[in-house]
Amino acid sequence: MTLARKPVDYSATPAADSLTLTVPADLAGQRLDHALAVLLPQFSRSRLAQWIRDERIHLEGVNAAPKTRVWGGEQIAVAPAADPAMTGPAAEAIALDVVHEDAALLVVAKPAGLVVHPGSGNWTGTLLNALLA
Repeated sequence: MTLARKPVDYSATPAADSLTLTVPADLAGQRLDHALAVLLPQFSRSRLAQWIRDERIHLEGVNAAPKTRVWGGEQIAVAPAADPAMTGPAAEAIALDVVHEDAALLVVAKPAGLVVHPGSGNWTGTLLNALLA
């Protein structure tokens, strides 16, 4: 049996409106990801760094690396991405071996390695996502 997994691009779904921030002078000399962690404490630094790599964050209108130093007064544009944990499971077309199906019961031969439900690091390609399709 071959599983046909369709990737879900969670980065394309905005979580909120875009934000425009000004780097305060007391963050001068800090890395961009460190400065953003101070300015946006509701998001983890690793998540902010991923947004920078995904080009969802622009420093003075251009893409920058997480390690770019800020000196105060710069404008940062942030387009937050939806958190996969908060969006819920999405239906996916995954070929399943259905052993039995009636009005009250569905029996599926789950192949080894197929995650049963979405969780940390496993938001796509799950049995639950396939059953939703």
